[in-house]
Amino acid sequence: MTEQNALDVAQGALILALSLAGPGLAVILIVGVAVSVFQAMTQINEMSLSFVPKAIALGGLLVVLGPWMLQTAVTYTVEILSQLPATAR
Repeated sequence: MTEQNALDVAQGALILALSLAGPGLAVILIVGVAVSVFQAMTQINEMSLSFVPKAIALGGLLVVLGPWMLQTAVTYTVEILSQLPATAR
């Protein structure tokens, strides 16, 4: 395995990780800001009020985007494993 191959694999893995984690982090960020604004407006400081909506939103996102995320991860894994014999030389 050359240095360029190793860099290509690392770059692909980082891009895959960002593309799979990005939507979930964005949804949690948006819901967290909305809940924080609601808490500031109503002066309710309940810890579960900030956790439960984020968990529900992330669960809904995983229901919607879960198959795509799984297919993307499986495709990348199969691609990397199929290149393994060529890189072992």
